[in-house]
Amino acid sequence: MNTNRTIKMWAEDDRPREKMLLKGRQALSDAELIAILLGSGTAARSALEVAQDILGSAENNLHKMGQMTVHDFKKCKGVGDARAVTLCAAIELGRRRQVISSKQKTKITSSTTAFELLRGDLADLVHEEFYVLYLNRGNFVIDKKQLSIGGMAGTVADGKIIFKAALELNACGIILAHNHPSGNKQPSEQDKRLTRQLKEFGKLVEIEVLDHLIVTADTYYSFADEGIL
Repeated sequence: MNTNRTIKMWAEDDRPREKMLLKGRQALSDAELIAILLGSGTAARSALEVAQDILGSAENNLHKMGQMTVHDFKKCKGVGDARAVTLCAAIELGRRRQVISSKQKTKITSSTTAFELLRGDLADLVHEEFYVLYLNRGNFVIDKKQLSIGGMAGTVADGKIIFKAALELNACGIILAHNHPSGNKQPSEQDKRLTRQLKEFGKLVEIEVLDHLIVTADTYYSFADEGIL
């Protein structure tokens, strides 16, 4: 390809690639980046038009797009198995990048810091999962563990497993976290009851429950911030 040619002289499907070469990846819109992943359009529609449809099916929300499955992408006209798999692979790479960065030794200074460490694991799930951050005396993260995987409406957290791991790690504090796939960040009565029980359990072994976060696609609820821990 000759990068000296103007974008208008390129085939429509190639224009986002040319734009990236000329201006860098930050200059591309979400739809243009998706078009590059698609590679080409169909006989009747450009890759950019197909990409715009994909975004529209996710309400132009990248968080919602991150929850889409191969089956969901294939509902979009012009997207078959290969393209749906490519899109899901790109989303998973982005998620793994977030998870890797969250494993670096980090000091928890606020609920926001904890949320940023956990959002890559929890934000895009369509089922509930329960995680625990284990902290040392200086509030640095020693480890992050997935405790359970549930369904659409709930997951189970076993206090014996949570605190056994804390004792093995010599943790001084823990932060609980689980997600609400519904998008409603408000805690249920069961969430509140579990938090109280684990808080009391922690007092017996001198390991403080510092917070419990409920994570949704783009925000969170902090028991500590709300003063109900």
